[in-house]
Amino acid sequence: MLVERIWTGNAYRNFNYLIACPETGEALAIDPLDHVKCLAVAKARGWQITQVLNTHEHHDHTGGNDAVIAATGAKLIAHHRAGRSIPGVDRGVKAGDVVKVGKTVELECMDTPGHTMCHICLRSHTEQPALFSGDTLFNAGAGNCHNGGDPVALYTTFVDQLARLPENTLVYPGHDYIENNLKFTLDREPDNKAAKALLPKVAGHDPASSIVTTIADEKQHNTFLRLASPTLIAKLRERFPDLPEHPDAQTVFVRLRELRNKW
Repeated sequence: MLVERIWTGNAYRNFNYLIACPETGEALAIDPLDHVKCLAVAKARGWQITQVLNTHEHHDHTGGNDAVIAATGAKLIAHHRAGRSIPGVDRGVKAGDVVKVGKTVELECMDTPGHTMCHICLRSHTEQPALFSGDTLFNAGAGNCHNGGDPVALYTTFVDQLARLPENTLVYPGHDYIENNLKFTLDREPDNKAAKALLPKVAGHDPASSIVTTIADEKQHNTFLRLASPTLIAKLRERFPDLPEHPDAQTVFVRLRELRNKW
């Protein structure tokens, strides 16, 4: 599996992705908002984009669909319930469905509600596992729930699906927010050694060459995956005095998401 992460350089700090089969040169474009860059990279690599997949319906992920499809004839894939909000879907996918790219690449669809209720993540069936997480899991953070999402659903997605992925799974998110997210982790967990060590390495970094983390890394520095941290809970109780001494994990997650909305 060949992966090209494309930094758009836009105000929303989007990443777009091309995933290609090394044998055939067929490629899948994930959320190709910057269609100019996506088409240029595919041409430079000698790849043919045959499929486009949207992780969810927000315009900063679907806005390049028409141009890419017009240029390539690619088929459009999205969540099976996203047809009303994403025009022209050719294939609606559910949890467990597999997207094949060429002869060698298989990507399993995960139904991951929370950021929106029709959100897909893709996990690769490869020796080196990878997760294309859209706006669900970010490096050191979690997606917001402002526009059609639900924080309780996002919590369930994190605990029941993402946290159970193999530790060495590479994380490819839809945006570069790692610096700000690490600062939020340290605001909530001032004693988080992993976040302290990583922050100077990404401060003012070029997102085009940003690090790629793993699920194991995220469990060390992503406060949304550290819901049992004593420091996190103590700091949270300072902000929310009504919290019990030992709050349940869902409550911790939802209150964290509430704080991150305003941070």
